[in-house]
Amino acid sequence: MITLDSEVDSYISLNNSRYSYFAGNNYLGLANHPDFIKAATGALQKYGINFAASRRTTGTSDIHLELERTLAGYKEKDDAVVFASGYLGNRLLLEALRDHYSAVFADAQAHPSIRDGIPNDVAAISFYEHCNSGSLENLLKRNPHHKPLIITDGVFALTGEIAPLDRIAAVASPYGALIVVDDAHATGILGKTGKGTPEHFGLGKADNIFQSETMSKAMGVYGGFIAASHDVISAIRQKSSFYGASTALPPPLVAAGSASVKYIAAHPELRTRTLENARMVREGIISAGFETSDSITPIIPVYLGDRQKARALSAFLKENLIIVPAVDYPVKTGRYIVRITVSANHSPEQIENLLAVLKLWRDRHD
Repeated sequence: MITLDSEVDSYISLNNSRYSYFAGNNYLGLANHPDFIKAATGALQKYGINFAASRRTTGTSDIHLELERTLAGYKEKDDAVVFASGYLGNRLLLEALRDHYSAVFADAQAHPSIRDGIPNDVAAISFYEHCNSGSLENLLKRNPHHKPLIITDGVFALTGEIAPLDRIAAVASPYGALIVVDDAHATGILGKTGKGTPEHFGLGKADNIFQSETMSKAMGVYGGFIAASHDVISAIRQKSSFYGASTALPPPLVAAGSASVKYIAAHPELRTRTLENARMVREGIISAGFETSDSITPIIPVYLGDRQKARALSAFLKENLIIVPAVDYPVKTGRYIVRITVSANHSPEQIENLLAVLKLWRDRHD
């Protein structure tokens, strides 16, 4: 673990030294955007630090409603709801849909928020092999009497793999299955306009696919949201104890969220630059002899043979003023990973230096 003493961008400061930062989830480089800081500061001055109440009582403000309208418009949905943390989104969504399924089928490497989000009264829970639609189909065939709900990450947090949503949707169709996609790492990144995994696969209009999302990754802010039909959003607002008993999202985050959604919609070049930086890093580490995932996302894992090697590589990078963590959470993949993440703000010089240091380590450990 490192302890930050600066803002998070393509560079950070640690103990009065400057490091290239290829970590975290600030994919579009927006966590410190001056427009968002201005919006947050204005809201802080007008509304204070906290609305100090739940949304169902006296905690809903005009800026909450503005943010939800803005999110719904961006996602081209009827309505949207925001809440304290993206981690809660899967629970809120699975509760809202509870009357429409009797069994859950989840990817074996699903994020903990998916596992924690399955309601306690769901007895039939199955896990299909990671990103394997054939395994999913076999499970569906063996459970013909259930009304199925399939849930997966859109982009997997450790490996950057994109769930094969097109194949999952094709398998789901004959069974009338609902599909929930945790798009925390896809929103703002995948799809022609950054709407996430369904848009990436041309499934943005599918009425059986639902997304849980966050503003804390590519959007650079904080807080979870769901954009969906009026019926689904109304069910969350009226029935969810998590939503009803939680303090409303604080004013600075709400205002910054609205600024972020509008900015992302108006600046598609950020997504293009992020994906181009990811392409350069991925191709470079493959050329240097490392193994990685076959993806296009800004999450680029370096797979190592054991935990000690992963930690040694991370330490070597830090010695050379580059921060890239060795990670084995939030899920166990059975592999040892140094997780590189790129952003729109990384310069060609930073990328070249990262690849040179990686190659130097590889040359010394062949």
